[in-house]
Amino acid sequence: MILKITEHTKFKMYEEGITEDMIKEAIKKGSKFKQTNGFLAVYKYYSIAYKIIGKDAYKIKTVYINR
Repeated sequence: MILKITEHTKFKMYEEGITEDMIKEAIKKGSKFKQTNGFLAVYKYYSIAYKIIGKDAYKIKTVYINR
């Protein structure tokens, strides 16, 4: 799985304590919801907003802890 992580997402990952492995797990196993320009994967206690950019390649737009 290839992840293209934006600078905004890198900051949010650091701030929220979310790792690349957690992002991959959410995309594989989480509940997915269609959004205007991509998808939202909700898994355990966190969410990942992403867009499919190729075969097994994803642009990660943001991550956050569900509060």
